[in-house]
Amino acid sequence: MGEPVETIEVHRGLKGVYFDRSRVCHIDGRAGELRYRGYSIHDLAQQSTFEETCYLLLKGDLPTGAQLQGFVAELKAARSLPVEIYELIRIIRRAHPMDVLRTCVSALAAFDAETADKSPQATLRKGIRLTSQVPIIVAAHEHIRNGREPVAPDPSLPHAANFLYMLKGEAPSADSARLMDIDMVLHAEHGSNASSFAARVVAGTDADLHAAITAAVAALAGPAHGGAAENVMRMAQEIGDPAKAAEYVKRKRANKEPVMGFGHRVYRAEDPRARHMRAGVERLSREMGQPQWYQILEAVVAAMQPYARHGVNVNVDFYAGVVYFLNGIAEDLFVPIFALGRVPGWTVQVLEQLENNILLRPLTLYDGPGPRAYVPIGER
Repeated sequence: MGEPVETIEVHRGLKGVYFDRSRVCHIDGRAGELRYRGYSIHDLAQQSTFEETCYLLLKGDLPTGAQLQGFVAELKAARSLPVEIYELIRIIRRAHPMDVLRTCVSALAAFDAETADKSPQATLRKGIRLTSQVPIIVAAHEHIRNGREPVAPDPSLPHAANFLYMLKGEAPSADSARLMDIDMVLHAEHGSNASSFAARVVAGTDADLHAAITAAVAALAGPAHGGAAENVMRMAQEIGDPAKAAEYVKRKRANKEPVMGFGHRVYRAEDPRARHMRAGVERLSREMGQPQWYQILEAVVAAMQPYARHGVNVNVDFYAGVVYFLNGIAEDLFVPIFALGRVPGWTVQVLEQLENNILLRPLTLYDGPGPRAYVPIGER
């Protein structure tokens, strides 16, 4: 008898495959649980700030008051862009905001004194700088493409409030600033998602942080990863009336089409981040005299309830898009705003990759033709 044939199991999309260990993000998809460094996302969303959450992710523990003050000072000190980046934005101003962001993050490598230094200390400093620079890029592009001059950062404002100020040219309300802060906390880290994995693959080649973050931004641009918030708002506008939501869902399900903002690659229960945006949407839509958007979303949730037992539950992007819309933010900025919050998460993923770096090189199982004889071109 010959040797037994080896059975090779292919995990398409690497689903269910663990490629490393992590001390940063715990996700229990069945229970609908998310923790950063052991802390529940619910506690962080309700009690923390984006700056405090950044510190936790990047440095491992919640900061003391003095530590947080020093960290905030680092972030504020990095609120600047080289003049050449503004010139680049002007040259490519007609491109999609995610393409502009990807290009500018890559270009920033040419102006960072520590680009070639891949030590953990330098990588952390670069990550802090990028956390502050990415919001400036997004806001500057929004002004430049609309024929306006960019709004300079306000050193007196916290991170989320400063982004809204740079974007809109006026100080945001306390509620708007707090909602944006919560949104950034919720998006700050999420394990080995597509963009974080892309960053780790690049870091695994011993490339620098700017290269890794550029790859992460490129991955996030794909609608299967980052585009849901934008699509949910379009869905809400298409429905237009809460009374029409049930028929809309019925039609989508009958055609085997997805309902935007439902389902997640990891969560079988409700995405634990969603509830924190839900409350904000309800309050903000009422305060702005546009309660119909919250009502439409809730009508969609009710219509989708029968599918929850199959693991098709609401995700964080379902409510996020309406928050952005109510703040007067253009739809094509929804995904870049996702990126604003994720920079510290991408950075810490790269830092973990560099701790015991290894080239990420999975295999593909060949399924093409068997051995074939080469036929000279004149005989074909």
